[in-house]
Amino acid sequence: MNNNWTKEETIIAFNVYCKIPFKSSSKTNPTIIKYANIIGRSPSALNMKVGNFGRLDPELKKQGIVGLTNGSKLEEEVWDEFNGNWEKLAYESELLIAKYQNKKVEEVADIVLDDIPEGKEREAVIKARVNQSFFRSIILSSYNQKCCITGLAIPDFLVASHIKPWAKDKENRLNPQNGLCLNSIHDKAFDKGFITITTDYKVLVSNYFNDFIDEKIISDFFINYNQQSIILPDRFLPSKEFLDYHNNEIFIR
Repeated sequence: MNNNWTKEETIIAFNVYCKIPFKSSSKTNPTIIKYANIIGRSPSALNMKVGNFGRLDPELKKQGIVGLTNGSKLEEEVWDEFNGNWEKLAYESELLIAKYQNKKVEEVADIVLDDIPEGKEREAVIKARVNQSFFRSIILSSYNQKCCITGLAIPDFLVASHIKPWAKDKENRLNPQNGLCLNSIHDKAFDKGFITITTDYKVLVSNYFNDFIDEKIISDFFINYNQQSIILPDRFLPSKEFLDYHNNEIFIR
């Protein structure tokens, strides 16, 4: 086999880079093993490629985390093409992952489309669901599979919550800086404006709950978290612009 990485393989490696916490990347990581098998590379080789992408990430550099020092020009080209162009990365990389498995992208993403006929509507639904799945993966990865308010670490209870709602900003639907990892209860409260996250990354609880201050469960779920700092992600720090929008347009004072 030619040891030189192709652009397609490198795009998939960048997909994997986004899907796993950088500190958890290793040749024994199940996600590394899974995708290494898909592209026919060794887990060690894919892990090294993920490390090479780490050297290009300014978010990691700010934390004093450096990736592997040696890398290729192709990695830089893929980084420049896809970093920040999240919709393109999400769909194109997932299409490639499906191609390497000789499957349709909806099969790989486990999307059920029984009631949608072939055509543009079906394609649009597939793309939207693939993109949503990728957004969830990248947000949960950035927050190390933990709710940023409570620290809850059960993936089935976690939501990749949009700061600026999906319907309000088409361009930033897949921007990981427009995401927070929240448990399903706090996701609902955030979505409805009963809580917000300030631009200094603290929880702010609505005065709505003042009428329920004597109820222990309300204190436990909401009031006790007021002014508490959230758990910050390893990458993709929430955008202060999007947080400011939520504070001013959605939060119930």
